[in-house]
Amino acid sequence: MTKTYRVSNLDCANCAAKLEKALNKIDGVNSASVSFFAQKITLDMDDANFDSIIENVRKVCKKTTPEMEAKFN
Repeated sequence: MTKTYRVSNLDCANCAAKLEKALNKIDGVNSASVSFFAQKITLDMDDANFDSIIENVRKVCKKTTPEMEAKFN
């Protein structure tokens, strides 16, 4: 399943690259792409563990870029 989420306050392309690298390490995430210019995160994830994956994505986002706000609804 591929989903795209809007983010705000993603300050720079370097932050986006760090976040993308961290998101790609999460179990269940097949691929992650973070666009600084579009202020979006696109995740290709396993369907079976969606809630668990999103919880881990939230944690990684908060740890990597604490000033960024994302809506994972």
